[in-house]
Amino acid sequence: MFHTTVLILVSFFITALAQSQTASAPLRVGIVGLVHGHVHGFLDQSRHSQEIEIVGIAEPDRKLLDAAGARYAFDRAILFTDLEDMLAKTHPQAALVYTNTFDHRRVVEICARHGVHVMMEKPLAVSFDDALAMEKAAHAGNIHVLVNYETSWYRSNHAAFDLVHAGALGDIRKVVVHDGHRGPKEIGVEPEFLSWLTDPKLNGAGALFDFGCYGADLMTWLMNGERPLTVTAVTQQIKPQVYSRVDDEATIILTYPKAQAIVQASWNWPFDRKDMEVYGETGYAVTVKRDDIRVRQSGEEREQQIAAKPVPTPYDSELSYFRAVILDGTKEDALSSLETNVTVTEILDAARRAAETGKTITLPASR
Repeated sequence: MFHTTVLILVSFFITALAQSQTASAPLRVGIVGLVHGHVHGFLDQSRHSQEIEIVGIAEPDRKLLDAAGARYAFDRAILFTDLEDMLAKTHPQAALVYTNTFDHRRVVEICARHGVHVMMEKPLAVSFDDALAMEKAAHAGNIHVLVNYETSWYRSNHAAFDLVHAGALGDIRKVVVHDGHRGPKEIGVEPEFLSWLTDPKLNGAGALFDFGCYGADLMTWLMNGERPLTVTAVTQQIKPQVYSRVDDEATIILTYPKAQAIVQASWNWPFDRKDMEVYGETGYAVTVKRDDIRVRQSGEEREQQIAAKPVPTPYDSELSYFRAVILDGTKEDALSSLETNVTVTEILDAARRAAETGKTITLPASR
């Protein structure tokens, strides 16, 4: 009896230890691409995070690769100019993608063949065709494909969503989303970043795709994945001497059976901004930067500004979320999901055509 009890206790502790180690294990990631400026903020802040282990870096530009190796003291053994080579030799569980947007499709298709999950910087793709191809590859490879937006982690956006879905504002009637800054050149982005941001092939457009994606993502989220009926868009080149090949100003209008969204995307604003106004039948909510929200409901004489409550872990940060989805089986958040972002790309693709033709685009009833 004594020996049986000992064996049971030993087995229990071994199992508990294994579960503890699994729960705290970092996600093995490969960094794909070094031409997206956000990669440096990520590496500065997160390369030593306990939630990830960077096992490989793939960047075809040897100069950029060597510079990053020196800047962040990476072992040269994990630096590769070829993605396939990096995946085959370092065996990451997931990839964090910092390429131009045009290359997202190629990266997803390669990673899917290797069974490697993907999180990329927004937006998902430069075209609806590419988005559908990525969706097909992800399903075939049984991988997660997630899209990282800065605004996914804003308490204020989640507070607005919660008010809508608690019925506190009534049914949505109009949403206005503002995203932009003075322009990528004006804020001093890296040369390799500026080069593709201003290339219509590699970026899909200018401000239309760079910042229009935020509003399309938020509206699709607020509408529980519903696709709009129509897409109308106007773009301008207010600074053609700076942005000769792409738009620097864009407005997208989306219509739904009983709601409308106005997405304002700009490389011309005097200050950075990422905020949203949500108007319902009985009230409104206006987000104030990351953490506050202004609310007024039916029967109230004035609005109130309140601090939004914290977003529950792991939905409050990029790395916690990515690791939890891949290693713990945590449910994907709709903001970053492939399904939502295929719709976002469908909207952006239609907006580009609407701006080019001057006509409103009616989306098919289903896809």
